[in-house]
Amino acid sequence: MTLNVLLQAASAVAVNETAVANEPSMNLFEMAMNGGWIMIPLLILSVLAVYIFVERMTVIRKASKYDPAFMNKIKDYINEEKLDAALNLCKENDTPSARMIEKGIQRLGRPMSDVSVAIENVGNLEVSKLEKGLSILATIAGGAPMIGFLGTVAGMIEAFFNMANAGNNIDVQNLAGGIYTAMVTTLAGLVVGIIGYFAYNYLTSLVDKVVRDMEAHSLEFMDILNDPEA
Repeated sequence: MTLNVLLQAASAVAVNETAVANEPSMNLFEMAMNGGWIMIPLLILSVLAVYIFVERMTVIRKASKYDPAFMNKIKDYINEEKLDAALNLCKENDTPSARMIEKGIQRLGRPMSDVSVAIENVGNLEVSKLEKGLSILATIAGGAPMIGFLGTVAGMIEAFFNMANAGNNIDVQNLAGGIYTAMVTTLAGLVVGIIGYFAYNYLTSLVDKVVRDMEAHSLEFMDILNDPEA
């Protein structure tokens, strides 16, 4: 009796495993193919977003590197009137802050307002370099979901067109293609848009930190010039 129960249980498990193995499945590539031509611009946008993110991360992280002793050395060089050494130190650091200070040192001897304007102009140029490509990333974040919804509308039109032409012989297969296109493109558009959105905000936060550091260093430099001992 016990042996029969065990055999029946084993047989049921084998049947279930066979049924699971025979169930249809879909990988990501097959899903993407069901999205139709709308997936091509979404793929291009996703590759572009990843490229911009990696490229900007490299640039911004390089710009954020800073020698804590940099300003103290600049102050010592200025007090000792070693301007060439101060300029060489700025070139060695090769950061946005260092380039601002370098321009300020080059303007020494002129009115303080001219020095301040020169530093500010260099700072604006450096910020624009850091923000290069971020507008494209923001466009991808907002545009990708819209392209996905375009695919949704196109897929639903296709599904209703097939339904209308099927007459009384409506079959699920007639609707599957359009519905697949609608759902897959919506998903892809949202995924690309979400990635672009978070990447844009993260990079913007990094740029803001670099800008705050630049402002602090420029103010510190102006304080050094205004120091009566300088």
